[in-house]
Amino acid sequence: MPLQSVCVFLASAAGKRPESLAAARAAGAAIAARKLALVYGGAAVGTMGALADAAVAAGGHTVGVIPVGMVDRELAHKGLSELHVVADMHARKALMFARADGFLVLPGGYGTLEEIFEVLTGVYIGLHAKPVAFVDIAGYYAPLAAFLDHAVAEGLIRPQARAVARFHGSIDAALDDLAARVDG
Repeated sequence: MPLQSVCVFLASAAGKRPESLAAARAAGAAIAARKLALVYGGAAVGTMGALADAAVAAGGHTVGVIPVGMVDRELAHKGLSELHVVADMHARKALMFARADGFLVLPGGYGTLEEIFEVLTGVYIGLHAKPVAFVDIAGYYAPLAAFLDHAVAEGLIRPQARAVARFHGSIDAALDDLAARVDG
C-alpha cells in the first residue's frame, strides 16, 4: 500500500532559527501537495502551528491529536480537518501512531525526542515497520546523528538499529525516503 499519511513530530515553540519555521511551513505544503494526510500534535502555536497552517492553506487533510490538558496551553488548532482531544500523552501517541504510515521529524525538544525514540524502538524490536526520516534543518540533528554513531561504536546500539534512523537535508528527500520504504 502506498504512503497515505505522515506523522510529523516537531515543537510547539517557534525556536530561535527562522529556518525551523520555514521548514515546518515547507513540510506542511509538501505533504498537502503530495495528497498525504498530515498527522501531528494538534497545536496552533510554534512550528506545529506553522506546519498545520501551511497544510490547511494548501488544501491538505490535517489530523491533530492533543491531550485535553494541553488544549488551552498549546491553543488547539481550530482549522484542522480533524481535531482529536484525548485523555493524555499516551493516548496522543497511540492515536498518532495508528493514523500514520511513516514519521517525519523536524526540530523539536523533549516531546519530539520522546515520541520518535518510542517509534524507533518499536521498529528495532519488530513491533512495526513504519519508516522514520529526520530532516536536519541548519544542522539541528547533526549532533544526534553523531551520538547514534557513537553509541554504535560503543557497542550499545546495533548497526541495524542505527540504520532505522535516517537523516536528510531536505523535506523532499525525507518524504521521498518515507514513500520508498512504505511502497517498497
